Amino acid sequence: MSIDLKNRREFLKLTSGGVSALALSRLINSGSAAPLRTRDPRHQRAKAKSVILLYMSGGVSHVDSFDPKPLLAKRHGEPLPMKIERTQFDANGNLMASPWSSRRYGQSGLLMTDMFPHLIAHADEIAVVRSMTARFSEHSQGNYAMHSGFPFLGYPSAGAWVNYGLGTENPNLPGYIVLQSKRAKTPHGGVSIFGNGFLPVTTQGSIFNISHEQAVPNVTRAMLHSVQRNALDFVGQLDRRFAERVAARDAIIESIHNAETAYRMQEAVPELTDLKNETQAIRKLYGVDSTNAPLAEYAKQCLIARRLVERGVRFVELSCCPVGIGGGGGGNPWDQHGDLEKGHRKMAEQVDQPIAALIKDLKQRGMLDETLLVFTGEFGRTPFSQGARGRDHNPYGFSLWLAGGGIRGGTVYGSTDEFGYKVQENPSTVYDLWATVLHQLGLDHEKLTYRWSGRDLRLTDVHGNVWTDLLA
Repeated sequence: MSIDLKNRREFLKLTSGGVSALALSRLINSGSAAPLRTRDPRHQRAKAKSVILLYMSGGVSHVDSFDPKPLLAKRHGEPLPMKIERTQFDANGNLMASPWSSRRYGQSGLLMTDMFPHLIAHADEIAVVRSMTARFSEHSQGNYAMHSGFPFLGYPSAGAWVNYGLGTENPNLPGYIVLQSKRAKTPHGGVSIFGNGFLPVTTQGSIFNISHEQAVPNVTRAMLHSVQRNALDFVGQLDRRFAERVAARDAIIESIHNAETAYRMQEAVPELTDLKNETQAIRKLYGVDSTNAPLAEYAKQCLIARRLVERGVRFVELSCCPVGIGGGGGGNPWDQHGDLEKGHRKMAEQVDQPIAALIKDLKQRGMLDETLLVFTGEFGRTPFSQGARGRDHNPYGFSLWLAGGGIRGGTVYGSTDEFGYKVQENPSTVYDLWATVLHQLGLDHEKLTYRWSGRDLRLTDVHGNVWTDLLA
């Protein structure tokens, strides 16, 4: 198939039209494979430039953290006085009091437990959604649903959608980066939860393992700069000529862009992960040099996340390290079916100081207003015990929080019942979450679409409402 590039109408029609087609046109007609620069199809004024997803895979217990229920202590050991839905393991016990104490924090009086002693100092910066629900109570399906809105692979992650919608401000780095470390594992479901689905391949999440000497394998200079540049120009020229003659031109041009990005990453990534220019005070604030290895790893992820958004990366996702307590191992470290108190204490100790430091650091640099933080897992946990000391999965009501990026801190949206089992006010879904995130980035979730298999698909499917009550 040949394309008359002088016929603008034909070209836009054949390449699906819109902003992405214009970017592709620039690539085809350029002398070298120039990077996809910042796209700006915003539908309203943006409050945020970047997103940092603090993903707590496994399911944080909301009744032990951001939605404390005094009634659990009063009625500890009693049966739940309502119907119990089927749980993941159906080994349900009685109501279990939280081992953490709770009170109101900050000028806003936000009610929280003391599970996160560093984070509570920033209570006035975070907005808690206490009415989240999930359609799935199994980890893999839950992780896919939380990332993409669908419970199986093949659909783009939220990070890919953001990358597709806005492009990148930094041509030397991918627009969507997933940070991992020596102990941190990919959540259950595998790397496809960071995938691009049917979107261009350049929108998918790029995994950086910051514990390795090479954060990105094989992205290292293997030949002289001039030799490599000439080789890339030659291959790119051949690929562009081929792209003009075949229907798969989009994929070919995307592969050229991938090669060019990798070429520039050879110098950008080592500079990014080299923390020698960070002050000792900053390293101490985050806990980078802590003797607690999981804490130190997560601290480095948080610090590098700040460096990434500082460099214009649109979407950054962090990964937790497993503790192997009460079932919390592998890709679901917050999953304490056995000893919840011990497991959640270890997990909170790992992430609390680094996340609090990230909020403080972004704020003191004037970056918190333009960086949206999202703290969530795939579901919550039951108010009644599993066995003697654990809690099972609970998709009927749980909490997440947002901070920065135009969010009104110190606020609460929605509620669960007096036991924390099911939502009773303002039931919310993952579609509402991503509708709100896109809104803060200046994108209308109903207008950010991609034509695939005869449908205009979107991150929020046919659902989603912006949490306007949480907006500053």
